[in-house]
Amino acid sequence: MLLLPADRRGLRERFAAEGYVPLPGLVPPDRLVPLRREIRRLESMAQHQERGAPRPMTTLGGHLIAEESELIPRVYHDPALIELVRGISQLDAVPVADPLERHVIDILHRHDDAHGEHTHGHPLALVVFSEAPGSARDGGLLQYAPRGTGLPAEADEVAHRAHHRPGDAYLLRAHTTDHQVTALRRAGLRRVALNFAYTTPDRQPAAR
Repeated sequence: MLLLPADRRGLRERFAAEGYVPLPGLVPPDRLVPLRREIRRLESMAQHQERGAPRPMTTLGGHLIAEESELIPRVYHDPALIELVRGISQLDAVPVADPLERHVIDILHRHDDAHGEHTHGHPLALVVFSEAPGSARDGGLLQYAPRGTGLPAEADEVAHRAHHRPGDAYLLRAHTTDHQVTALRRAGLRRVALNFAYTTPDRQPAAR
């Protein structure tokens, strides 16, 4: 069972203002252990990506997750979780039809691994952390700029920056909020995030 916040008014207001809201401790410790174990099992299937842009990381895509995991799709489709996403975003959030786009695991595990500035094709992203650096000084921070204003060129100028711990999550207005993940600052660190995409009926693409 997830630890779903009961009082959501403040979450709705912050999400409306920033396009981001933190959900600390969404996955309690007893549920985090099997989730982390499942992701570690799937990690051996992942492929390291380096595409020239500042986006070196290991990823595992939606089709493999759908084919190889029962746990992750079950969490993704949890009615209470979807209702939380709807309540905060005030959108008629629904699961994405295409399993390729539905969920992905992003793993930063080497010095200087990062995820460069981007937006998503789907309006909502719920990101859940199974592993994360213990200190904001170690990097792996989410940086975001609401409403497509773009991130400043200099990291020190970024207005919005967030550090998350294992078991934490956040909801992002992903199609209009420019965001990136800062580089890991030393060896031996890991940032493992499970990214759940949700859409609305009018934006639902056809399944592949």
